[in-house]
Amino acid sequence: MTSSTATSAGGQRLFWVFLACSALTTLVAFGFFLVGLADGSVSAFNLALWIALLGVLVLSLWGGWLLFRRSRQVLALLVLSISALPGVLGALFVGMLLLTNPHWN
Repeated sequence: MTSSTATSAGGQRLFWVFLACSALTTLVAFGFFLVGLADGSVSAFNLALWIALLGVLVLSLWGGWLLFRRSRQVLALLVLSISALPGVLGALFVGMLLLTNPHWN
């Protein structure tokens, strides 16, 4: 009995990590969208792309939460990974660039 409880607690921790990463990725994308609206780079030409991108991010976040609430932890992690993993990989790439200070010439 204790092993299933430990696995369940580990799965819950992993879910909360994925949820936090997914929420941060969604917030960053929404921030870029707002900045783009303010400076005019988001126009009628690419508004549909932005709406689709933000829609996928929000649906991933919402779907992961609903699946977790219905005790579908594995599916919730898979749905959250749609937005969490690209955000984590992007953050690692930017962190690597800041730490290594590459020469681009």
